[in-house]
Amino acid sequence: MPIQINTTLNQIRSTAATGGNRAERAKRLAEMIRKLGEYRWVGIYDVTADTVSIIAWSGAGAPAHSSFSPGQGLTGAAIKQRRAVIAGDVGNDPRYLTAFGDTQSEIIVPLLAPGEERVIGTVDVESDQPNAFSASDQKMIEQCAQAALPLWLIR
Repeated sequence: MPIQINTTLNQIRSTAATGGNRAERAKRLAEMIRKLGEYRWVGIYDVTADTVSIIAWSGAGAPAHSSFSPGQGLTGAAIKQRRAVIAGDVGNDPRYLTAFGDTQSEIIVPLLAPGEERVIGTVDVESDQPNAFSASDQKMIEQCAQAALPLWLIR
């Protein structure tokens, strides 16, 4: 397994750093991360002082919210705390299920600009299983997010 993860991280770095359409690169990265852990859905977001907006997501359809305030929800907590935030079981929260359908657990990884405390993006991974994310999942997703960082640095 470590060889596959290292290979995938190198593929993510390479894809993130290539030229071409940024949204297409982000979509490929989201799909790579989704397949690596067999997750339900992966979204890649830009973060500014005023707005969090989706660049791309894996899978069909559209996300529940394509843009929102950086202070909202789990994503807002991850941005504010500057660390990954995990929601282990949201299946009993009807507001969450109304917004996100069959998502049962979620992890949001904020990405900081190199040498700064400013969050420039997030990678958001969802599962349709409650308490889906173990410590090894969190570490892998954080590594994938770091490998994707050139997507924000090389436009």
